[in-house]
Amino acid sequence: MPRRTVLLATLTAGLTLAGLAAAVPANAALVTYCIGTGGAVTVPNDLYVPAGESCALTGTVVTGNVSVAAGGNLVVAGGKLAGEVRVAGNGYFDASDTEVSGVVVLAAGGYGVYLKDAASGAVTVRPKGATTVDSFLFVDNSTVTGSVNVQAGEVRLDENTQVTGNVSSTGTYYTDVHDSFVDGTLSVLNSATGSVVCGSSIRGKATFAGNLGGVQLGPNGGLDSCASGGFWGKDVSITSTTGGVTVDDNIIDGTLTATGNTPVAAIAANNRVRRGVVTDPAPAAARTAARPSTPRDSGDTDKADERRTDAVQEATAAGPADL
Repeated sequence: MPRRTVLLATLTAGLTLAGLAAAVPANAALVTYCIGTGGAVTVPNDLYVPAGESCALTGTVVTGNVSVAAGGNLVVAGGKLAGEVRVAGNGYFDASDTEVSGVVVLAAGGYGVYLKDAASGAVTVRPKGATTVDSFLFVDNSTVTGSVNVQAGEVRLDENTQVTGNVSSTGTYYTDVHDSFVDGTLSVLNSATGSVVCGSSIRGKATFAGNLGGVQLGPNGGLDSCASGGFWGKDVSITSTTGGVTVDDNIIDGTLTATGNTPVAAIAANNRVRRGVVTDPAPAAARTAARPSTPRDSGDTDKADERRTDAVQEATAAGPADL
């Protein structure tokens, strides 16, 4: 994932009683509005980014919950957020080298969540619904304590990311896991361009079903490049997938089931499957030719870079203010 550099200075914020603004969370007695940039200070209550505004923080501690209103942006580097983070439609949350003690929730039509060298509680991305914004969740070298539940947009878990619970994906554009660890189950259902899992360890059962763009477990597939396969602690099931299925260089401590896929799955001889393989019969030529047909866009994280850059620029332009 792209590296990001943070340009931060001071915070523009205002204090108000929750009852004075309907948009402020009702359970907060005191809320700090954040518009602008801020440094190593402690916010002794909830933090609120108003609709359409940008807040960029470095080294900041927030003792309460965080809310990002519709169209707002919050960028945090080297910070600590003691509560939960909730992001509204077209809102954006970007955290690097930051600890989030609570859950992170992206509402329907939320722009995205990016976590790098970070830690958080469970992460949820709501279904897109009738909104026009395609969400994303990019997690890079971070720890999620709890489960990841995503029902929209682009999903990528990368570079030593650890999830202590389950990863559940339904109706996303794609869901990829690279060089990461999932302590629970992995479920990828009905993704528009499928799923890639490379160099990762999945301790629980893995289920891939109804994916339209293919499924690639390990190298030598057509969706994305990767150096190695992965370890699967229980059964792996890949069914009802179109676009091609490839399974290469994996260790599966269970049964591999690959049935009802079009074309028939290509399962390499170098997989080590403890409890056997269940698959549809096909000629050898078909097995070697079954390659997913929609390669990943190497610039798929550009939208995070662009939104983040714009957010920092807007926050800096807002000017300094005292906390």
